[in-house]
Order: sequence, then C-alpha cells, then structure tokens
Amino acid sequence: MADQVVHFEIIGTSPQRLREYYGNLFGWTYAVGDTVSAEVSEAGEYGFVEASVAGMNGGVGGGASLRAKVLFYVGVDDVGAALDRAEQLGGRRVLGPDGVPGKLVVGQFTDPEGNLIGVAGPQ
Repeated sequence: MADQVVHFEIIGTSPQRLREYYGNLFGWTYAVGDTVSAEVSEAGEYGFVEASVAGMNGGVGGGASLRAKVLFYVGVDDVGAALDRAEQLGGRRVLGPDGVPGKLVVGQFTDPEGNLIGVAGPQ
C-alpha cells in the first residue's frame, strides 16, 4: 500500500482539549498513549483514533512544546529514501527518519510551497 494516505494527525498545544473537541464533534474515541517520536507529541499525550471510528487511522496529540498543525502521512517502503527524494525535488526535510525500524518509522518534509507532509513505513 505504498504511496497512499495511511494516517492523519491533529496536533496542538492542548491535546486533551483537542481530543474533547473532536470527540464531541465527530464521536471519536481515543486510546491515549505515546507516539513513535517525541517530536510528534509529548509523552502520554497522543490519542490514537482507529479507522473504524474515523474512516482512517489517525491521532490527536501534542503538548505545550509543539506548534499546532494538521497533517497526513503517506505510506512508503523506505522513509529515508522518500525524504531524500522529497529534498531532490525541492522540498525540505523537517523530521526523520525516526521510530522503530521494522515496526514504524516516520518522517516529515515541507513541499516547495511550505506545506508539511508526513511519510511512514517499516524502515
């Protein structure tokens, strides 16, 4: 399933407030815990939303040290290679690769217009 949108994130400085907001708005429920990278969400502040609830796997998290953003992740076979390619095409690497190889690795880049995009995969 490479090159398909596989995950979304809504990140803010008050993740509990955001989880309550989207829970009330859309009926989302969360499994709150950690994420694969402290640069994505502070420890214990990431609320996973299952695809059966939101239509796609996602998460709502963040913390006081993080800036608000909404982004999606595209599934790739090799996060490092995808980030290298993004840079070759005029993008800028922001994060990664970070995570647990063989399980989940993530990265983020900005496109030539400055839009933040995520990539995720097994390596």
